[in-house]
Amino acid sequence: MLLNYLPILIFLIVAAGLAVVLLVLGTGLGRFFARYHNDPAKRSPYECGFDAFEDTRTKFDVRYYLVAILFIVFDLEIAFLFPWAVALGKIGLFGLVSMAIFLGILVVGFIYEWKKGALEWD
Repeated sequence: MLLNYLPILIFLIVAAGLAVVLLVLGTGLGRFFARYHNDPAKRSPYECGFDAFEDTRTKFDVRYYLVAILFIVFDLEIAFLFPWAVALGKIGLFGLVSMAIFLGILVVGFIYEWKKGALEWD
């Protein structure tokens, strides 16, 4: 019974050994063959080729997060359309009506957000 798992054990040992060999060779040979120029201009922080205007740790406006969250929510809800489209032949009219109700609720939510001004950047 244990001999049935021998090929898996051999595969794991070879994979782990190959990973270790590649890591050792990659770090050792990479440092040996890498072109490194000790240039202060290359090591300095930059932002679009000139000095930063202000502190880079400024807070984002809350509206940015709101739009991002709304995008993620609607994007995930739209992702439900793909399995539904694949299985539409099997689920028939019940699936079509269910998805119509789901999309109706989605459209109502989108119109509500639009009317509330959640998608405005002003």
